[in-house]
Amino acid sequence: MTAYFSQEQLERTIEFHGHQCPGLAIGVRAAELCLSELGHNSESPIVAICETDMCGVDAIQFLTGCSIGKGNLILKDHGKMSFTFYRRKDGKGLRALLNPDYIAELRAEMSRLMGLNDPTAEEKEKCTRLRAECEKKYYEADLTEMFIKQEPQIRMPRPAAILQSLTCEDCGEMHMESRSRRFAGRTLCLDCFEKVEQKI
Repeated sequence: MTAYFSQEQLERTIEFHGHQCPGLAIGVRAAELCLSELGHNSESPIVAICETDMCGVDAIQFLTGCSIGKGNLILKDHGKMSFTFYRRKDGKGLRALLNPDYIAELRAEMSRLMGLNDPTAEEKEKCTRLRAECEKKYYEADLTEMFIKQEPQIRMPRPAAILQSLTCEDCGEMHMESRSRRFAGRTLCLDCFEKVEQKI
């Protein structure tokens, strides 16, 4: 296991997420990279931008103090195992991309087994074993081998702002001003806009 976090912190992260898995381990290590380079959100405002919606996002939320509700954990689900972190006070940032070459063969075999429609008992057992091995290797990895560290490719989002609430002229529900659309002279929420606009 990584020496950066205590066993109690890891156990609480697993409890928060609901189970342990390789994906959560990726998030734990990405959070470690963020904390070691930029600090915790309680020390200086941090922004995390996750290009995936996988398990590791929960670890990043739990360990860095960033959250969707505070507006400093942003999901841009591009299906990439990539995490960008910024420190607001000075704009320092980094992008951590999971190295595709790190334990590539192990990950490929694990993915193959997980994708089987009707796996045998032996294949299920092997998949469970490989998942545990993959998770262990993530926790033991040198961060410079596990992640490709890059300059951020997504600019730092502005701080969350309180915006006006508008009433949708179709369903009558209140919605945030920045999530409204004008169509045929009416103010619509996104759901109602999607019902009438054919080109989205």
